[in-house]
Amino acid sequence: MLSWLFMLEFIQLLKQRYQAALTQQGSDAVKTSYQQRIDQLILAEAFIRKGRLIAASEPPLLHIAVVGPTQAGKSSLANVLLSSNIAGVSPLAGYTVHPQGFCNGVSIADCNGLQRYFGRFQQLQAAQLSKDRHDCYSLTQNTIDSALLPHGVLWDTPDFDSIDSATYREGVIRAIALADMVILVISKEKYADQSVWDIMAAVEELHQPTVICLNKLIEGSESVIIRSLKEKWRQARTDEFPEVVPLYYQKPGELPLWPESRQQLLEQIANKVSLANHVRFEQALLKKHWQTWLEPVFAEHQLVNEWHALVDLMIRQAMDSYRRDYLNHPHHYETFQLAMTELLHLMEIPGLARILAETRKILTWPVRQVMKLGRRRRHIADSSYEITLLNQIAGHALIQLADKLLDKTEQNQQSQWWRQVNSVLRNQRQELLQDFGQAAKDYHLSFQQDVESAAHRLYDKLQQQPMVLNGLRATRATADAAMIALTLQMGGIGLHDLVIAPAMLTLTSLLAESAVGSYMHKVESELKQNQFNTVKRTLFIESLRNKLLQLPEQLSMSTHFNISPDQLYAAEHQLTEKRHGLRLL
Repeated sequence: MLSWLFMLEFIQLLKQRYQAALTQQGSDAVKTSYQQRIDQLILAEAFIRKGRLIAASEPPLLHIAVVGPTQAGKSSLANVLLSSNIAGVSPLAGYTVHPQGFCNGVSIADCNGLQRYFGRFQQLQAAQLSKDRHDCYSLTQNTIDSALLPHGVLWDTPDFDSIDSATYREGVIRAIALADMVILVISKEKYADQSVWDIMAAVEELHQPTVICLNKLIEGSESVIIRSLKEKWRQARTDEFPEVVPLYYQKPGELPLWPESRQQLLEQIANKVSLANHVRFEQALLKKHWQTWLEPVFAEHQLVNEWHALVDLMIRQAMDSYRRDYLNHPHHYETFQLAMTELLHLMEIPGLARILAETRKILTWPVRQVMKLGRRRRHIADSSYEITLLNQIAGHALIQLADKLLDKTEQNQQSQWWRQVNSVLRNQRQELLQDFGQAAKDYHLSFQQDVESAAHRLYDKLQQQPMVLNGLRATRATADAAMIALTLQMGGIGLHDLVIAPAMLTLTSLLAESAVGSYMHKVESELKQNQFNTVKRTLFIESLRNKLLQLPEQLSMSTHFNISPDQLYAAEHQLTEKRHGLRLL
């Protein structure tokens, strides 16, 4: 059953492929685009995990994230809101590099679902956090029940705009996605930075109530800045401009003062938090970015479709060659002659049967195999012109396919993809031909049942025409004797000689001129068509085409996404399965 878990795994897979492909990109523009998509995928993954956290908690804990650019005063504000000095502060930029949660009015034990939410991130004590490791977070109990904060977890987050922020950006994104409400901290120096509005635009689909704290203000300057803030907000987002809390500049080292008039602001906003629509918001977030995320996947699928078209063209040309050079060739088509051989065997004259059988025992091994279908099949496979021709056709087809790939590498913008497919084909060519050769032998042996069936159909028809059958039997003794004489003289015959063997010529001519002549042509035509279909299905489709179509799956995942159409279809089906969002288990 498809579920949120499938979608989560697909998002993770897509993110991993982007991360691998990012390291191979030479274009700065492509790198920037890929990194942006990776951030979006991390946000989507975290937001889906948030939905599971909500579903598993009763009632869910309230999470508030303090976010902002470097040196905006996030940790200082966290201490103000917590009414303590529990959050570490520093005048140095980038001091906080991990999400740090502070439990206010709730215990750390109440947060036991967070480890599942953070996934590979490890929960550590605040004192254990190291700047050398970024895949971790901390939870600390606030011993003072703050009057400014509603009960829940306040998250102090790293900056998102410094040079080093790329190394710990995932933690910021996870903390933001976890939040039920966001406190954006910006200073008068930073409020216009594009990074601020990029992040605010990116999280709009999360529908989190937001408060803007305008820090380090000089009294009287806030009105001008707020007007500019409103304009920036309208450019970045479509929802209503949020509440702004001015925080005036204090002496160095002093914490900002939270306005008396806003003492209940966060509590009031928390009361408006609604999680009922989270599942619908998940779906909206995924749909917003879905086409962009999958652009390189769609491009690869187009290449795979072109590859399929090349392979199918090669299969059609191979089957045309098989029909022309074997099935319809007057001197090379040996299969129906094998049916005639079996028919000769079925028409044995009782009086001559023992003499002829004794005579055959002195013939060479190949002839004994030819004359006894039950024990001659391996010889048939080893000496068959058909098998030789099939192997030649397969080898020529792979050569033509390689030539087409070389043309693609010279003409196509995706030359690297075609070059690597050609490399995989070149490395596996010999194995493909060996497997095809064995499959051709297996087919040839198994198809003798159809040959025997054709002979029995002709014999049954002849039994309905006693005069024709007796006439053929009378002629058969001479024809068989002639064939034996020819065999003794030449030291044995191969399958290719059946086409010109006197017995075959005599029997075929007499049958064609007899009352069952039209039926013989019908049997031969049906045998050819059945043979064509069997060769196409068992050899050129199952043994060659299907293996060729799988070659792109072997391309390096460090440069290609290799997400199959079936995987993509399943994910898109999951995305649109319910109009109210991803289905819950």
